[in-house]
Amino acid sequence: MTSKEIEKTALALGEPVAEEQGVYIVDASYEKRPDGYALCFYIDREGGVGIDECEAFSKAVETALDAADPIEGNYVLEVSSPGIDRRLAKDREFKYYIGREVDVKLFKALDDGAKEFTGTLTGYENKTAIIARGDKTIEIPVKQAAYIKLSFRF
Repeated sequence: MTSKEIEKTALALGEPVAEEQGVYIVDASYEKRPDGYALCFYIDREGGVGIDECEAFSKAVETALDAADPIEGNYVLEVSSPGIDRRLAKDREFKYYIGREVDVKLFKALDDGAKEFTGTLTGYENKTAIIARGDKTIEIPVKQAAYIKLSFRF
């Protein structure tokens, strides 16, 4: 199986577990590292997740993965929150975070000269983020952004 196929299978096995535990799988990745392979789940929920939620999800999803045994060979299972600096990249991430405030950095400035700004993610379709900025709505193809990530104020 390819990495993408493993990620898709892991998501399918993890979704019922996540639903049962009241969390959402923001992303899953299967990657080669210097010391072997790692299957990583990034989970979230309204109000955020902590170590207890990550540990509970890890134990439950490990049981589902062991029963299905979709991955040949050894790998490390990791579960964490997406983190405050995570760039939104996959369709499921954008769709999950609709309604949230995001920080945007573009490769090329908008007509008004803005290259970096904060707005509200109001939609996502065809690899294009729809962001409300003041009284305007801007459509930004994701490939034209250096990053779009959740905005956090401390």
